[in-house]
Amino acid sequence: MLIGTLYALLAGLIWGLVFVGPLLLPEYPAALQSVGRYLAFGLIALPLAWFDRAALRQLGRADWIEALKLCAVGNLLYYLCLASAIQRAGGPLPTMIIGTLPVVIAIAANRRNAQRDGRLPWARLAPSLLLIGAGIACVNQVELDALLNDADADLTRYLSGSLLAIGALICWTWYPLRNADWLRAHPGRHPRTWATAQGLATLPLALAGYAVLWGGSAAIGSDFAMPFGPRPAFFIGLMVAIGLLASWVGTLCWNEASQRLPTALAGQLIVFETLFALAYAFILRGAMPRPLTLLGIGLLIAGVLWALRVKPVPVAAPAP
Repeated sequence: MLIGTLYALLAGLIWGLVFVGPLLLPEYPAALQSVGRYLAFGLIALPLAWFDRAALRQLGRADWIEALKLCAVGNLLYYLCLASAIQRAGGPLPTMIIGTLPVVIAIAANRRNAQRDGRLPWARLAPSLLLIGAGIACVNQVELDALLNDADADLTRYLSGSLLAIGALICWTWYPLRNADWLRAHPGRHPRTWATAQGLATLPLALAGYAVLWGGSAAIGSDFAMPFGPRPAFFIGLMVAIGLLASWVGTLCWNEASQRLPTALAGQLIVFETLFALAYAFILRGAMPRPLTLLGIGLLIAGVLWALRVKPVPVAAPAP
């Protein structure tokens, strides 16, 4: 439990960085940032695959198909929605919508994975979920007040950003559940191998996406400077950094956590990503969080600590 929690903490520390990219590259289309990040991830995975080649050969056709599905939904589509949401609504609002993941995943996993992981009793889980929900509500209230008090705010743009963040939420509710299913069904496979396999599976998807964007830009006569935009060195450096840290190292840490923790509990620990993303967003703003935001963060942490005390209860197998 402790080692799994520490791996989830490290994954959240790293994954919080993905919320920074769209804020640092506001003039870059979200689709280009998505395929750029995962193209870098796929290229980074190539040399890593050489060291893991023996284990990768043991993966079958069904494993690679599953890796492709996970990459398409949990990588490319998720980051496309998230980057678009952040560019439209700023950092904190999409971060807090994604911050509902611990509640959404815990509810979903507690219904679908009880036989495998045991059931977290709802009565003992409820205080944790309530604390996390209250924390998210506090931070959302602060952002909503700031929006309503800004005469220049574009409400339509904020609304579209929130809807895209909900799309990202759906993608990343599906991804950790399916990813954990594979890892728990293959306990003899090293999480590093599975992280590298997902990088390899992402590469052809990202290449195809990049080609479509480049060709589409040329076809419509866009002024955007393809293939690397107006700040090529910064764009490439940031994509490589996010591709290595957030995509490979972060996925490796999360895989390690997923093999050690019940899925419902691991889902709640995604709250670490929210906390670190908020911290990075306020650092970029150059402003301290308001008291209600700090209260919300405290409630989120309290909810996670409470959740760690809840032990799964084995569920009897159904009679044949």
